[in-house]
Amino acid sequence: MQNSARRLVLVISLALLVQSCAGPRAVTGLASPVQISNQMSAIPFLVATTRSRSPTTEPPYSRNRSPTLSFSQLTVVVPATHRPGVVEASSTSPDPKRHFSARDLVRFENRASFAGRLNGMLAKRPPSEREVFIFVHGYNNNFAEGLFRNAQVVHDYHISSVPVHFSWASAGSIGGYLFDRDSALQARDGLAETIEIAARSNASGVFIVGHSMGAYVVMEALRTLALQGKAEVTSRIRGVLLAAPDIDPDVFSSQVRDITRLPHPFTIIVSRRDRALSVSRRIAGGRPRVGSGFEIPLLQKKNIQVIDISDVEGGGHSGFATSETLMKLLGSGRLLRRLIVNEDVPEDNAAETRQIIFDSASLVLHLPLRILNPSASQQSVPQQPASEVGAM
Repeated sequence: MQNSARRLVLVISLALLVQSCAGPRAVTGLASPVQISNQMSAIPFLVATTRSRSPTTEPPYSRNRSPTLSFSQLTVVVPATHRPGVVEASSTSPDPKRHFSARDLVRFENRASFAGRLNGMLAKRPPSEREVFIFVHGYNNNFAEGLFRNAQVVHDYHISSVPVHFSWASAGSIGGYLFDRDSALQARDGLAETIEIAARSNASGVFIVGHSMGAYVVMEALRTLALQGKAEVTSRIRGVLLAAPDIDPDVFSSQVRDITRLPHPFTIIVSRRDRALSVSRRIAGGRPRVGSGFEIPLLQKKNIQVIDISDVEGGGHSGFATSETLMKLLGSGRLLRRLIVNEDVPEDNAAETRQIIFDSASLVLHLPLRILNPSASQQSVPQQPASEVGAM
């Protein structure tokens, strides 16, 4: 009994430590439309959500779950004073000169209207930019926070694909971990439907990013599509990136077994210094998380490439979005397209890729088994753990 009490106190203490860094909750600013100046960046977003629709515009969607998807479009305005890696948000009325804000909310009544708008946005882009970028936020995010993180990533990484924000019903509360875990499971069908809409559009391909517990939603959605036999949908996915995935390794292995054939390429960003995942591990009774970076050989055997950012600018939970080093490394598109959204690095360019890693960051790139041993199948297990590439 005493041990249980001590564990509870420790978990609460760690949670409060993480909470102390969170700051006030963001609002969208939709209730007070802003004028856009030439110094601001305006990014049109499509939104699919399993949150219940609010009767007001602030917020447009609540923390409550909906059994059906809701669709909309809005524009996120990035302030002229924005610093890369930072989401400058406000908990009251955003000042568009200093804060992220949203405007021009349009709600779609059905899936067909949403799909039509997606195709319309794709048609306005050059052929090389007709991909769909789906972002799935993590635990403890209200609607505005998840949306603005997506916009920050799109802006700072210079993503030219059509951005789609998938928002699931996170409570937006530090004490809502179990509620969020249940919401993540409830959202899997909604994300699977969103992926299917994107895959059946006129896009050249679909790229998916899941952060933290959002990675759990992504894996469950991919599993759902696989169990439904929708290979024509999953074959259109050109890349998956899971950043700091809050998933038990055993659960992850079972998801991979059901998915059978993971989208290619498949990349996971991990960090052994991720405090948020340390809290999650405590809540889970000491079970490790995939994003903590202690299961890399397991991931390599599943033909997944791993980027370890433990020693990159603190290696924090949102390091994938906040690290200027990673932005310099991936934001130009040079390595991003080779390692994440395009084909494998050709053998004659492997040395060049290692040099990019060497020059750009104190990180480790763990290549999957299929690159280290091209003749091996996805089910093969190497005699010895696969070697590191570019370790600093």
